[in-house]
Amino acid sequence: MPHKRILAIVQAGGAGSRMDVLTRERAKPALPFAGIYQLIDFSLSNIAHSGITDVWLSVQFQGSTLEEQVSNGRPWDLDRNRGGLRLLMPQEGTGSTDEEGFATGNADELYRLRDQIRDADPAYVVVMSADHVYKFDFRDAIATHDELGADCTVVTTEVEIGEAGDHAVVQVGDDRRVTGFEYKPEQPQTSTVAAEIIVYDPSILVETLEQLHRELAAGSPEGDSGLADFGDHLLPRLVERHHVVAHPLAGYWRDLGEPRKYVAAHRDLLLDDLGVLGDPGWPILTHLPPRVPARVLDGGTVVDSLLSPGCRIAGTVVRSVLGPGVVVEPGATVRDSVVFTDTLVQAGATVDWAVVDRHCTIESDSTVGAPADELGDGDGIVLVGLGSRVPAGAAVEPGARLEPGSTG
Repeated sequence: MPHKRILAIVQAGGAGSRMDVLTRERAKPALPFAGIYQLIDFSLSNIAHSGITDVWLSVQFQGSTLEEQVSNGRPWDLDRNRGGLRLLMPQEGTGSTDEEGFATGNADELYRLRDQIRDADPAYVVVMSADHVYKFDFRDAIATHDELGADCTVVTTEVEIGEAGDHAVVQVGDDRRVTGFEYKPEQPQTSTVAAEIIVYDPSILVETLEQLHRELAAGSPEGDSGLADFGDHLLPRLVERHHVVAHPLAGYWRDLGEPRKYVAAHRDLLLDDLGVLGDPGWPILTHLPPRVPARVLDGGTVVDSLLSPGCRIAGTVVRSVLGPGVVVEPGATVRDSVVFTDTLVQAGATVDWAVVDRHCTIESDSTVGAPADELGDGDGIVLVGLGSRVPAGAAVEPGARLEPGSTG
C-alpha cells in the first residue's frame, strides 16, 4: 500500500455506567484485563503494530486515570515530536454549546472533532472503541476500503445471535456492500455485528456529520448536537447515501462493557490465549511497573487460573485471574473471580463469582458471593469497589455492589 497518512481516533467513552462501581473512579479503558494489562492496551498495541503513528485518544470521563497508563505513548513508541499519541479532553470556551464540553455519544464526539480532523487532512480516519479485546491489523481494513472504493468500511465480527442485540447489527451482500444496519435491535436478523472499528473517508465523514447536525440539532437539548452514537444516525445515513462495505475480523473479539461480559472474557483466556495474548510477533504492550515473581507457597493450590507478578498464594485459587500483588492467605479460597492489584484475601475468607477492585481487604472468615456451576446471566456477580473492606465474618450476597471505599 502506498504511504498515506492514517489518523486513528480511539474513543475512550463516557462514565461506563454498566460497569457500575468499577468505573466510579476510573475511565472504563483503564480497567485491568488478564491481570497485567488494561483494556486501552489492546487498541494501542494494534495501532502500533499496524504502523499507525498519528493517534488521538479522546477521553470523556476520568481522563487522569488513563494518563499514567498511557505514559505519553511510550510503551507503543508513540511519544514522538511529530504525530504520536495526543490526549483529547472535553473543552470549554472553544465554540457553541453543542461543540464543547462532554459529548453525548461517539458520533457527537466526532462532530466536536470535525474541525481538527479537517485541519489534520489525513487520507483515512480509523475510529475505534477502547473496551474490546482483539488482535487486528488495521491496514487490512484500509486495503479493503481502497480495493472496493468505499466511502466507509465497517469491521465486523460474529457473535451468538442472543448477543447480537447488544450491538450494531450489519447485513452484508455478496459484494461485501453493507445493505442493512440496525442499532441494538430487539430481534436481530443476523449474528454479524460491527466490531466498533470503522474506516472513514475524512471528507465524507465531516460532510455527513455537518449534514446530520443541521437536521437534528434544532430538536435536541442545548449543548447536544443530536448525533448521539454512531449507530443512531451516522452509519444509517452513510449506508443510505454512500458506499459502505464490510471487512470481517478473523479470530477472537470480545466486548467487555458489562460485568457478565467482563468475567466471561477472563474465563475465555484461562486455558488458551485464543490468538490474542501469545503471539510473539504481535505482543500486547503495556505500562507495567516491575514486581517480584508470583509465589505459590506450601499448601497453596492454583487450578486453571492466571497469576500476575507479585502474587502470594497460600490458599486456594480456582478458575480465577489475580492481578499484581494479590495475596491469598492460608485457608482462603478464590473461585471464578477476577481480583485486581494489591488486594488481600485473609485466612478463611471465600470469594466466589466476584470482581474485586484494587486495594481491597476481604477479612478473615468472610464470604463474598456464592458458588455456582455456571456464569448464567451474570446477575449473581458481586462487584467490590476500589479500597473497600469486607469485615471479618461478614457475608456479601450474590449480585451485591460495594461502592468504592465502603465497608460492608
